[in-house]
Amino acid sequence: MKKITSLFVMLLIINMAFAQDLEEEKQAIKNVIQTSYVEGLQNEGNLEKIDQGIHPDFVLLGIGEGDKMWKLPIDKWKEKTVKKLEEGKLPREENPVSIQFLSIDITGTAAVAKIEFYVGEKLTYIDYISLYKFEGNWKMVNKIFYKLPA
Repeated sequence: MKKITSLFVMLLIINMAFAQDLEEEKQAIKNVIQTSYVEGLQNEGNLEKIDQGIHPDFVLLGIGEGDKMWKLPIDKWKEKTVKKLEEGKLPREENPVSIQFLSIDITGTAAVAKIEFYVGEKLTYIDYISLYKFEGNWKMVNKIFYKLPA
């Protein structure tokens, strides 16, 4: 009986440690998305913040007219961001972007975050952001989205 109790306690400790590690990974992912995507890309136009958490091979994927897929690599998105800075559209003064995390699913060094994307108070998109862990740091590698009807 003593061996069974010891084994149970040991398994409980291992499970608690794993749960704590998982929560730390989820928080790291939330921090990357908040800093690089929301602050860096959407609200501030801060290229350093963008580069901290978005992989250079990141691609935004969307569906256009006639169900045609389109791609926007991060370097092109950053060019648009620089243009918005030059035009005074960034940093956002009115209707800043904010997000709410709906879920984060992690398997090893791969993860997907599902978020609500708000412009001001208006829920505008549901985003699915894919991430990989590179040398201990999470980086966004892909995003697809659903635009909510106006």
